Amino acid sequence: MVRAVKERSHHDRPFNSPLECGLRLLFVLAAAGGRPCDLQRLIAYDYLMVHSGDVPGGPRSLHPAVPFRGSELLVKRDVLQAGLNQMFSRELLTKSFDTLGITYRANDLTGAFLRLMKTVYADALRDRATWVIEHFHIMDDGVLERYMSDNIGRWGAEFERLSAIKDLEL
Repeated sequence: MVRAVKERSHHDRPFNSPLECGLRLLFVLAAAGGRPCDLQRLIAYDYLMVHSGDVPGGPRSLHPAVPFRGSELLVKRDVLQAGLNQMFSRELLTKSFDTLGITYRANDLTGAFLRLMKTVYADALRDRATWVIEHFHIMDDGVLERYMSDNIGRWGAEFERLSAIKDLEL
């Protein structure tokens, strides 16, 4: 009897699924204190929160360093947007259209929901989200975009150097 191979979808794995990404962004929006954030800014914030150790003087990263992790900025847009839409469908954030385009912000349910999360990882998300907002929310969109663009090639490139060293014949 031959079994059909089931294709894996983002529903089969919780790591970096829309649900996980949406939950992470709730922490960011809560830390932003009701200030609106557009999707592009939230993509940058999510990267900076998860890989905070990439920033000089930043806290230890929440997730392990992986090669070419800077490319996450290019591929996570759809997953993060799906996660935000999941949170919006549960009324855990507010979505609006204004001069910035579509923006997201925390609402009363955001904080109430996040207060129910009492794990070490949730505490780490709170700390990183606060750090991200304190260090990066003061940057206007152009400055934040330049900061991310200037560093994207470096983040994860240490693995490329290690690989090149390994390949040298000594």
